[in-house]
Amino acid sequence: MWLIMAALSAFFAGLTAILAKCGIKKTDSDVATALRTVVVLLFAWIMVFIVGSAGTITEISAKSIFFLILSGLATGASWICYFKALSVGDVNKVVPVDKSSTVLTVLLAIILFSETEHLAVKLIGTALLAAGVFLMIEKKKTEAKDTKRTWLPYAIGSAVFAALTSILGKIGITDVESNLGTAIRTGVVLVMAWLIVFVKGKGAELKNTDSKELVFIALSGIATGASWLCYYYSIQNGVVSVVVPIDKLSIIVSVAFSYFVFKEKLSRKALAGLILIVVGTLAMAIWA
Repeated sequence: MWLIMAALSAFFAGLTAILAKCGIKKTDSDVATALRTVVVLLFAWIMVFIVGSAGTITEISAKSIFFLILSGLATGASWICYFKALSVGDVNKVVPVDKSSTVLTVLLAIILFSETEHLAVKLIGTALLAAGVFLMIEKKKTEAKDTKRTWLPYAIGSAVFAALTSILGKIGITDVESNLGTAIRTGVVLVMAWLIVFVKGKGAELKNTDSKELVFIALSGIATGASWLCYYYSIQNGVVSVVVPIDKLSIIVSVAFSYFVFKEKLSRKALAGLILIVVGTLAMAIWA
């Protein structure tokens, strides 16, 4: 079951990137992050009450709360970096770098959780992922902003914080119902996202948000909420070093939609990189 949930997580995560890109053409990325987090939080708590786990919140240990908060902070940092990168770069450039978090996550899972079964396959798969990401990061000669790669530092930051999110989330959600754990950490993300908006003095931009983009931001939040619920069910019940690579197959969805929606085409080099990422991911999912 956790494998199916991991696959669903990948699908919804892929939709998230496209919907978010549609929602930040005019809207500031920090404002968009804060708005969509509201939607994710509502979605998460609705699921908590549907499964009836709200009453167990008082039973959560201090350790779990601590790591859920840390995971939420890491998620908030990852989102801020990710949507800033999307606002200045192409989806099919930003997403592969963000998904490189898989490499760090798998290595940390092996070290921290002793997930050493089929270690050779995991290491080979991780190497293929790293090589694939490297091939997909290329300069775009026709656009000055891509030539300077202004999006790259933000995408790298997104990947690092995303890796920390998975590890901290695994520790924090061990004895917590997955939907409730997701809702708690989303609350942390919400506070962090709105603090960023007001600290940067962007509160006034809220009333200028384009109504059409607001719809896409909301849809992106719903997709994110669905992805998270599936993802944290998977890492709670499955193997982190297998779940995370499957989740990162969302890159296929993102790249496919970016081609049809934004007309972002892949070069042969980037296509080869995408193939390596998929092969490495499937190797870990099937044989690890």
